[in-house]
Amino acid sequence: MNELFSTDTPLCITDTILRDAHQSQAATRMRLEDMLPACEALDEIGYWSLECWGGATFDACMRFLNEDPWERLRALRKALPHTRLQMLLRGQNLLGYRHYADDMVDAFCGRSIENGIDVVRIFDALNDIRNMEASIKSVKKYGGVVEAALSYTTSPVHSEEYFVEKAVLLEQMGADVICVKDMANLLLPADAYSLMRKLKGKVSVPIHLHTHNTTGTGAMIYMAAAMAGVDIVDCALSPFAGGTSQPATESIVAALEGTPRSTGLDLRKLQRAAVHFKSVATKMEEEGLISSKVLRVDPNTLLYQVPGGMLSNLLSQLKEAGAEEKLEKVLEEVPRVRKDFGYPPLVTPTSQIVGSQAVLNVLMGRYATFTKESKGLLGGEYGELPGTVNEEVRKKAIGESEPITCRPADLLEPELERIKQQYSDIAKTEEDVLSCAMFPQVAPEFIRRRDDLLVHEIEVEWV
Repeated sequence: MNELFSTDTPLCITDTILRDAHQSQAATRMRLEDMLPACEALDEIGYWSLECWGGATFDACMRFLNEDPWERLRALRKALPHTRLQMLLRGQNLLGYRHYADDMVDAFCGRSIENGIDVVRIFDALNDIRNMEASIKSVKKYGGVVEAALSYTTSPVHSEEYFVEKAVLLEQMGADVICVKDMANLLLPADAYSLMRKLKGKVSVPIHLHTHNTTGTGAMIYMAAAMAGVDIVDCALSPFAGGTSQPATESIVAALEGTPRSTGLDLRKLQRAAVHFKSVATKMEEEGLISSKVLRVDPNTLLYQVPGGMLSNLLSQLKEAGAEEKLEKVLEEVPRVRKDFGYPPLVTPTSQIVGSQAVLNVLMGRYATFTKESKGLLGGEYGELPGTVNEEVRKKAIGESEPITCRPADLLEPELERIKQQYSDIAKTEEDVLSCAMFPQVAPEFIRRRDDLLVHEIEVEWV
């Protein structure tokens, strides 16, 4: 079997149990109190990193859990002194849903690293690397590890050469690690082997592969990639693994034992941490936070390229319209909209934009109306679309307006000082300012509740 592997270096593991695993299976509802009891065990395992922050965790902490996301990060940093902490960042979008000015990007990257983040995985939904440039510079400026990610998808535009060329440019831009982010589990094993081999031949920095198990191929992808020489893969401890989450850490570790790519991780130590998260998963199932749907394999994703979170959004929109029976028509419409829009990868926020437009097309007639976000995407507000846009559709959306061709953030004025002034009566720290800037509908009210609770606790202590 040893001759199957192109390298004999250990395969490194990033565990997503504290972020993407529960974001994928439990709508990002795991609380800090559910994480801290396992941190001592997690810290002893020897992971390359633990993904614990960014993505949807920031919003969910304030919106649903009444937790300060910055305090969560500081608590995890203290509880995991020997392990790299990793976060997911949407490039110029940070953790929000619009482009922010470069001074905001710089401040957020600096505060994230200062509060405990070591590795920042930076991606752009369109793979427009201009939208990653500011955050790459800032993460390097503050001493963090830049993991530049490419959103993997398949289309007439997205060839292996496309991804290799982008990876070379990102390494030249300063990336310390290149990540292939297969968010919809579309990367098949043979393609994973071929792509990893080509990347290893063209870039000198480590290659990190991220996938899910939505279509049931996750572990196969990792085995093929391990044979091709991938350096790091994302896994999730078994209680939150599989389905729309990542392949199970224990299974990958066991499968590679005795091979040249053995991870060197101890299954007994993994089991110790998994026991705790099994009880957390049971509790969340009882609370109705984990649906059996997210645990199933759905090969239809390979046909429609609809990630699990996007499918949930489509179902929700159709339910609100009383048209759940039209799901199949919407799923068939998604690839058509994606083609008309220039083949954007389907990841936040483009998955929501394409999905919402597909719903409108089915319910109202094809392109009878456009969402504001669809107009923005076709108008270049999110960056350069990978493929050729259907100009007839674009004209319907934006009329005679010329689409933006520059880096969208070049059109933004510095905004950090203005936002500081705007929230001066609420924000106590720069972290509070950043929270308000990204989530103006959620953060101010959360900060008021947090501070009212703090005052109450102080009064109780004095009494």
